[in-house]
Amino acid sequence: MQQDVQEYEYLLDNQFFTNIDGEDVRKGKINVKLVITKTKSSFNLAFNLKGIAIVPCDRCLDDMDYPIETNARLTVKFGKDFSEESDDIVVIPESEGVINLAWFLYEFVALAIPLKHVHAAGKCNKQMTSKLKKHTVKSTDDDGSFDMDDGDDIILNDDDMDDNNDPRWDALNDFKED
Repeated sequence: MQQDVQEYEYLLDNQFFTNIDGEDVRKGKINVKLVITKTKSSFNLAFNLKGIAIVPCDRCLDDMDYPIETNARLTVKFGKDFSEESDDIVVIPESEGVINLAWFLYEFVALAIPLKHVHAAGKCNKQMTSKLKKHTVKSTDDDGSFDMDDGDDIILNDDDMDDNNDPRWDALNDFKED
């Protein structure tokens, strides 16, 4: 069984991310190396992605660089209609014989970024951090003082909340056991 191998290189730049219009990544510069191996019944695509994705910091909302280095695989088969058999197997209509890889490339990048992305300690926007601290309280230490560092455990205080109980909940107090 003879295999046909082809190699391609792409650059995913800011224009790529703008055109995709995805939620997670809006800018970046990522080099993609694609190796396509044609077998008798399918095309095996092996992707190597390496570069920088620019995502908003979850804490201060400023852009931050996130290094991307990941590998992904995709198997493409021919069939009657377009379908995704699994996360890594796609069927395309034999009559078309073409697949647009743009969304797959975007997903590979997005999946390489963790759900939580924040600047390193001290690198967040100072103005935003000071505003956040103004409305943030962290748990008290053993000595009763509040810890107000740039940590990840943030509980926001609502200045508009008053200390009075909601009267709708007062009836539930009768059910409390002493």
